[in-house]
Amino acid sequence: MHAADLTVALKAEAFRLRFDLVGATPAVVSPDFERFQQWIAEGNAGGMTYLADRLDERRHPNRLLDGVQSLLMLGTNYHTVEPIEPGAGQAKVSRYAWGGDYHELIRERLHQLADLHRRLTPHCEVRGVVDSAPLFERQFARLAGIGWVGKNNLLINPKFGSWFFLAALLTTETLQYDAPCIEDRCGACRACLDACPTGALTEPRHIDARRCLSYLLIEQREPMPTALRSACGRRLYGCDACQEACPWNRDTPVTTEPTFYPSRGMNPIELADLASLDEAAFRRRFRHSPLWRAKRDGILRNVEIIHDTSGS
Repeated sequence: MHAADLTVALKAEAFRLRFDLVGATPAVVSPDFERFQQWIAEGNAGGMTYLADRLDERRHPNRLLDGVQSLLMLGTNYHTVEPIEPGAGQAKVSRYAWGGDYHELIRERLHQLADLHRRLTPHCEVRGVVDSAPLFERQFARLAGIGWVGKNNLLINPKFGSWFFLAALLTTETLQYDAPCIEDRCGACRACLDACPTGALTEPRHIDARRCLSYLLIEQREPMPTALRSACGRRLYGCDACQEACPWNRDTPVTTEPTFYPSRGMNPIELADLASLDEAAFRRRFRHSPLWRAKRDGILRNVEIIHDTSGS
């Protein structure tokens, strides 16, 4: 099957499966590898030791799929309603975590897209990845023309802003490639840097995870540094400050995907309900939610921080 015909068929199927952004790029040495290696060496990854442990796997996508020739990069819009300001006894949850586990939804769509690919080219090897594989999704999405990397290190698309999840379909077939996004459309704007509550964005496109509230509230297992606790405010899980400040996130379209809309009691979330959950109850409520990432101990630690710093 010709590369152009295969690409057209895969893109059409991707849109049918309700991916919102699609672009194709060749599999090359990861353009961000050396910079990322230096970033880790400087200690910016904090306690995320798994990044260094799997560093070499990020060098080229062939570490994920032997013989890979192309990547079909995919974006899924998760922008829903606006957040409700939490009152006493309540807290904020990052928008992406309001609904069900996006990994499960996107992974199923990737399986269906891969199935079509195999029917069209039975000899091919193909692999779908979302979020958990050692792949520089943002840089390959930029190469696929989906958007540019903003000063907050997030991929920005002119239509969808940064409110979307990224995924990739790796294939041993050659595709018809899109033009990379080489324009930086952030200009002189520094809204995201100024909005960061802890100064984690130390300069454009450079983040110190050790100061980032999303890292501290989700990934870090140790107690939060005392000097940063007050910056949490009423944030329980994640932080959207840099995205909410970004001009490109104004007037972005809302998704029709019900999975991403706030589940009952998530926008905002009641702290008393969380404190009453034992391990089994926590599992039942959050096993298929992004909040499962922080585990019960992490969530209860964050509840304690909110109580200590806000008094409720």
